Amino acid sequence: MNLPNSITLSRLLGLPVVVYCLYSNSLTVRWVGVAVLLVAALTDWRDGYLARKLNLVTDLGKFLDPLVDKLLILIPLLILIDLHLVPAIGVCLILARELTIAGWRVGQSQVSGANIWGKLKTVSQIIAIAMIITPLSIESWHFYGLVAFWLSVAFTLISGLIYLIPAKAQI
Repeated sequence: MNLPNSITLSRLLGLPVVVYCLYSNSLTVRWVGVAVLLVAALTDWRDGYLARKLNLVTDLGKFLDPLVDKLLILIPLLILIDLHLVPAIGVCLILARELTIAGWRVGQSQVSGANIWGKLKTVSQIIAIAMIITPLSIESWHFYGLVAFWLSVAFTLISGLIYLIPAKAQI
């Protein structure tokens, strides 16, 4: 287990904290949840940077990184459905894309890293979740969070199509 892969796994440690914070009524605890989510997202950038810089890119890392990303995104989104803060259909579209691409990757002989669209998808999802869980009293803030959420759904679907269309052409 190299350093970048250890950092990837460490992101999972923040997930129970985020879950706890999402169900809290305390503004301070909710802010902690936002901070932990954003720190976890930054470590996602850091582990990839270190893997490339130190020449420690591995197939395990290429597998673990998107898996941990999916958990860090989907678990809070499922809780946001429970809290009635995001529409279930949008989360279902994200989940469908993730399962489709994960299934497609299983059949690949070589694991490829995320392309720019996959990275844009992940960043937009983190931004949307962070905006939605940020406990601001500005009335329009939730609206902007939902706009960010639907943009992330669009990026998610586009990135999925980009993975699948070239794959379909090779069949």
